[in-house]
Amino acid sequence: MKLLDALILSLSLALMIVGIHQTITQGVGASYAIFMFAVALLFWFQYRKMQKPDEPPTSKKKTKPRKKR
Repeated sequence: MKLLDALILSLSLALMIVGIHQTITQGVGASYAIFMFAVALLFWFQYRKMQKPDEPPTSKKKTKPRKKR
């Protein structure tokens, strides 16, 4: 995950928390725009994730099975 992707995801999750707080204190009407911006950031994150070419799996050492005694 690149830095921009991490920032987009973090910002969208932070906006969701702020939107929940606004909903509890002031109602859904006051927090609607915050939720829509958070959802737009989540869609942007998903779009960026789908545009990436498949990354090769991380190099893990393959272990040989143990021999039975």
